[in-house]
Amino acid sequence: MRPHHRLLAKTGLCYLFLSVGLAGCRDTAQKESVPPRRPNIIYILADDLGYGDLGCYGQQRFKTPHIDGLARDGMKFTRHYAGAPVCAPSRSALLTGQHTGHTFIRGNREIQPEGQYPLQARGHTLAGHLKENGYVTGAFGKWGLGYPGSEGVPNRQGFDEFFGYNCQRIAHNYYPYHLWHNDRKIRLVNNGGTQTETYGPEIIHQKALSFLEAHKDTTFFLYYPSLIPHAELVAPERYMAALEGRFAPETPYEGIDSGELYKNGGYGSQQQPRAAFAAMVALLDEQVGDLRRKLEELGIAAHTLIIFTSDNGPHLEGGADPDYFDSNGPLRGYKRDLYEGGIRVPMIACWPGKVAPNSHSDHISAFWDVAPTLLDLAGVPAPEKMDGISFLPELLGQPQPSHEYLYWEFHEEGGKQAVRMGPWKGVRLGADQDPGAPLELYHLPTDPGEETNVAGNHPEILRQIAAIMNKAHTPSAAFPFAHEDPAPVE
Repeated sequence: MRPHHRLLAKTGLCYLFLSVGLAGCRDTAQKESVPPRRPNIIYILADDLGYGDLGCYGQQRFKTPHIDGLARDGMKFTRHYAGAPVCAPSRSALLTGQHTGHTFIRGNREIQPEGQYPLQARGHTLAGHLKENGYVTGAFGKWGLGYPGSEGVPNRQGFDEFFGYNCQRIAHNYYPYHLWHNDRKIRLVNNGGTQTETYGPEIIHQKALSFLEAHKDTTFFLYYPSLIPHAELVAPERYMAALEGRFAPETPYEGIDSGELYKNGGYGSQQQPRAAFAAMVALLDEQVGDLRRKLEELGIAAHTLIIFTSDNGPHLEGGADPDYFDSNGPLRGYKRDLYEGGIRVPMIACWPGKVAPNSHSDHISAFWDVAPTLLDLAGVPAPEKMDGISFLPELLGQPQPSHEYLYWEFHEEGGKQAVRMGPWKGVRLGADQDPGAPLELYHLPTDPGEETNVAGNHPEILRQIAAIMNKAHTPSAAFPFAHEDPAPVE
């Protein structure tokens, strides 16, 4: 080969290597410039499911294989708390990221003929923040944060689509006359009069599955506030048949089977309330399994975080027997209590490849942490007004910041306040009339059942907890304590 040919060959080879190298650099630069895919989020909220109502939390009388499988594939939290001991304020804390000393809705309040006191539209919710940052948002189940047409309806609180019950009173009944699709009332003709053909949670479930199918190629937030297992206690026949006579002897419950309250908040009669409760949980468990299978079918399971929890402790309504099922496990109290049984709830998080399987967490967290966590997950800064701390580091096995305290207030049954501060739990009853009512004090590591009030032995701890109660509570025009002047309406 002539010298200039060799030079050209070498030069061409250099250009080839240079071109390949530059292409490789461009590919690397492009890969580095493409942000990692943000995960989809499914948040499943059971209604009145107790801390002990799942197999993975100790339930012995019935099985929950699909939810237990979620825990086996993910992380089980043992010290997670609901936002409140009843529905509406618990959901308000969840969606606003604020505890009940700050969140707008602090109690259940009816608005006739259908719905509850509304969230303010100007108060941005978790769903609103996610929607603004590219998530498709859907809510399927029970709402309870604003009557139809109000500023509190889901479509004005950040949700692209809603299907289910607007009103939590009407959601007491599982064969309703109607449901809502966004702002449109959907009449269920098969439930007219005394007919019971269309079981509300089943049609809602199908709509949730359709949402997954429709948005499999996008990034979505699916909020799934199930009705189950809130009273009334009733399940489709195939679920009842599987448990027929299993929990005898049963005490029949005589409820509302006609008249003004029939399918309008009154609980229907049930001959086998224990069997009905277990059947309802079996249905909920099966629906969790359906959601996971759908994610696998759509090829998006690895890109989806699932969180399962409950809105408060077990109820005593409609013939329910939480003591028989040990629904609150070792904890004291039920729904409407600020003792542990009323507010400590199961929580499971599953995210394949990210959350360690079969892991446990004793991190102390609450509903107002959920919004900061999911916004952190989406790369969205949490507003300063939120009270929560992201527990995303805990999910990923990284160092996790802790709360100085958790605070609750409850505006029923004479008014109640509670604080969890490290190992200590302070509870005040009669807070509605007396801001200085005596405090009860419990040391939870040695007394998880809150059986021994040690208030007399720890005056300095009591002083700190009383100061927290004063600091954490802000007056509310809509939900004031009786002894205080409500805050002015903004």
